[in-house]
Amino acid sequence: MELLTIGAFAKASRLSPKASRLSPKALRLYDELGLLTPARVDPDTGYRRYAPEQLEQARLVAWLRRLGMPLARIRRVCAMDPGGAAGEIRAYWARVEADTAARRDLAAFLVDHLTGKDPTMSRTTAPLALRYAALSDTGRVRASNQDTAYAGSRLLAVADGYGTGGAFASAAAVDALRGLESETVPADDLLGALEDALGRAGQAVHGITSPGDDGADAGTTLTAMLWTGSQLALVHIGDSRVHLLRDGELFQITHDHTVVQSLIDEGRLTPEEAASHPQRSLLMRALGRGADSTPDLRLHDARAGDRYLLCSDGLSTVVPAEDVHRVLADTPGPEDAVRELADLANASGGPDNVSCVVADVSAPA
Repeated sequence: MELLTIGAFAKASRLSPKASRLSPKALRLYDELGLLTPARVDPDTGYRRYAPEQLEQARLVAWLRRLGMPLARIRRVCAMDPGGAAGEIRAYWARVEADTAARRDLAAFLVDHLTGKDPTMSRTTAPLALRYAALSDTGRVRASNQDTAYAGSRLLAVADGYGTGGAFASAAAVDALRGLESETVPADDLLGALEDALGRAGQAVHGITSPGDDGADAGTTLTAMLWTGSQLALVHIGDSRVHLLRDGELFQITHDHTVVQSLIDEGRLTPEEAASHPQRSLLMRALGRGADSTPDLRLHDARAGDRYLLCSDGLSTVVPAEDVHRVLADTPGPEDAVRELADLANASGGPDNVSCVVADVSAPA
């Protein structure tokens, strides 16, 4: 069997090294991850050589990288049978399309705003209604509850505090946003109003964590949505999450700001490995002294029939995604849904505080 050099291997795959991500650096990473292990590595020069039978695997990895799929997920796809791999690719692309749709809505909004069109005119023919419920539960292990969950006519929010003053920090952050319930916010300044409120939330948390205070090491995550009747503006810092149930499919529309998520993004960990990683709770962004408080800000067009879930990691780390999907899809009212989700977390041991907000979007009666 004649082995191929990196260059010959790339050429034989009929994909250029740049286009196919078959550069020497990439191939070393693929080797480390077990995606594409060389048939032989020269012990003296370190040159990698590949077998012709590996070309099909190389092409699959290259195509999936072109889709933008993270390496850890590619590794899962490559380990599956063809039917399972096809299903995994379909699921991944559905999430990409949901994210792209949200970005498209924001781009359309910005174009309308910058070209002088009236941004208060929604593509939705009539204002939509919002029905909501919030619940925060201490869980079965923690002595106190450091979460704060809030649902009102315009604001939905979950904050997960940490440190000795975590409960005060999460409450202060949400309280700083509650003023948006009564403020008149122009439709063309939803994100700006939310960002300004976030600044006030940061100041409030810093007031809790002033030097010499018992809560000097305290901080909080913050994930919130501001409702206008047809759109939802999202602000997100930390590892609480927002899920959207639309047309029977469940999408996570936030991205965790954690060390393990960054390792997943880099292909260094799989989601399964991250679940038991010793640093799985280590945040990369939060509201608190010395923390990176850079938010994710996005705008969503709502549709009748949408159901949103905001939750702390006390739910997402212990309740499987398929169970969350089932509850959201099968439970009629938000009040029953938040209770059932909290019960599931407690039935799984309730190792952390758990907070949920469920909001249903419907056409006006």
